[in-house]
Amino acid sequence: MAAAAAAIRPMRLAALTRSRCSILQTAYNPTSARTGAKYLRARLHGPSMVKFYTPEANIAQIMRQWPELEMRNFAEEERLQDVEDKKKRGKGAPKKAKEKGDSRRASRRR
Repeated sequence: MAAAAAAIRPMRLAALTRSRCSILQTAYNPTSARTGAKYLRARLHGPSMVKFYTPEANIAQIMRQWPELEMRNFAEEERLQDVEDKKKRGKGAPKKAKEKGDSRRASRRR
């Protein structure tokens, strides 16, 4: 039996493999090069992950959607108060330059 299998020419085996791939609709890869076909055939994980995690409740969106509820976002109010306090102490973010010459980069020497 082993002698019969050895008698089959490699060219005939390649032709058999090529026709098998065309019939079964698989990729013909005689050199066994890495193609990533396994990962391209795999099911996508994104949609199931989106379904698993419930959407987060965003207070700002709820406030914009239903203004009649008169809700307050205490975290945002506290953040704005902190920014205002930092500006009073001179620790706030610098003002944005209106023109190119106003920026700190333009005034620096090279």
